[in-house]
Amino acid sequence: MAFLAKLKQSFGTTFSFFADSWAELKKVRWPSRKELTSYSIVVLLTITLVTIYFWLLDIGISSLVELIV
Repeated sequence: MAFLAKLKQSFGTTFSFFADSWAELKKVRWPSRKELTSYSIVVLLTITLVTIYFWLLDIGISSLVELIV
């Protein structure tokens, strides 16, 4: 009997979690298309710049290792 009570409590907390999550999602202010586009451009530009930085750093370290070896 205790197992069934724990199982019922577990499902109750699971349903409560999803109900609370749905309520929180209703409070979210979703970005407009213009905001989403500008945020996406910023993210892609940042990723590109960080990639180029690490690529140049990798080339520099590889050159130093070749000189040492």
